[in-house]
Amino acid sequence: MFKSITLRSDFTKNVLTLMSGTVIAQAIPIAIAPILTRIYTPDDFGVFALFFAILSIFSVVMNLRYENAIMLPKNEDEALSIFILGFLINTTISLILFVVVLLFNESITELLGDRRIAFYLYFIPLTLFFVGLFNLLTLFNNRQKNYKDIAQATVLKSVVMGVVQVGIGLLKSGAIGLISGQILSAFFANLRLFKNIYQKENFKKSFNFKKIVAIAKRYRQFPLFSLPSALINVLANHLTNILISSFFSVATLGFYSLVQRMLGIPSALIGQSIGQVFYEEGVRLKHQKGEITELFNHTLKKLIFIGFPLFFALFWSVKPLFILIFGEKWAVAGEYAQIVIPMFFIRFVVTALSIVYDMFSELKVELLWQIVLLSGSILLIVLSSSFEVEFKNFLISLSVFISIMQLISLFIIKQISYGVFR
Repeated sequence: MFKSITLRSDFTKNVLTLMSGTVIAQAIPIAIAPILTRIYTPDDFGVFALFFAILSIFSVVMNLRYENAIMLPKNEDEALSIFILGFLINTTISLILFVVVLLFNESITELLGDRRIAFYLYFIPLTLFFVGLFNLLTLFNNRQKNYKDIAQATVLKSVVMGVVQVGIGLLKSGAIGLISGQILSAFFANLRLFKNIYQKENFKKSFNFKKIVAIAKRYRQFPLFSLPSALINVLANHLTNILISSFFSVATLGFYSLVQRMLGIPSALIGQSIGQVFYEEGVRLKHQKGEITELFNHTLKKLIFIGFPLFFALFWSVKPLFILIFGEKWAVAGEYAQIVIPMFFIRFVVTALSIVYDMFSELKVELLWQIVLLSGSILLIVLSSSFEVEFKNFLISLSVFISIMQLISLFIIKQISYGVFR
């Protein structure tokens, strides 16, 4: 009984520590959003969404998913070796992508169907390097329970992004301010987290080539199964944005990207913090008991208890809120938001728990689920374009499909967490 109370107390304390930083970090983009929507046009947001979609897709491959293995070893030296392995992979892929952009910028631009993205493509390799490094640093600090440092880095990242996006936006038109904020915020957040690794006495000793190769082989299931699964997942989310830009318009993508940005705040604010602590606690319990039934049920109830009232209230108020906060020209975005709110609620709950696939190494199952999700999403948008379906009707279909798939995933990870899935 006392162990259960202690588990819940520590879990809640760690979640609140992460959330304290995340609340401040998310308050900043919420506060400046009405300014940004008056500085930048829907087309500017569309170009930024296109840049961010490309960034999100490639960010998955930067460390070949080895960052998710950092939590697993009992030995800290081994965890450091995984970090160094991920860093070397991240650096190599970034350099390769820079050469590709230099040689094929024109072809990539034509493929994306918008000339305005051409200049910003040159910044993608550098931004991807920062994003990949941030993922490595966050997971290593999470392993060390440096929740205060993660929270501070999250705040710093948001502050830098807000200052740059507003500052440059007031001085220069176009999407350059939005994209510059993305790049510089990741750079400064990395500086904040890196000191916790560099100060370790055994950090330099971990640069052992033979050991790193052995680590790469030992955790090869992550690039073999987790990487394809994660890539397919991000494709299902962000390839849709690229196709929206191509099949509908950049302005339509701009409206929808604002919806994604605003409705994604609860996940970034609460779900991500709960998920990080759930991962650390879950790995420990799995080593001890082989299952995490109590922790899973506790976390699921917490997510539903927090998420349902929030999304329910948003459903009935989101349209006038968008007009009031962002301006009359963004009224269409409010209509889109109401359509997809049920989907975002279900995703809020399930995404925080989906790390169960990694905990129990059920990566093949996750991969199969992601393939179905991606295939269905692409099929929906192609059919909608072919039959000239209105964007609102397409959103309804997409929302229903993704909601069903997320509920199927929830059932699967529940069975896995109970230790009964085979």
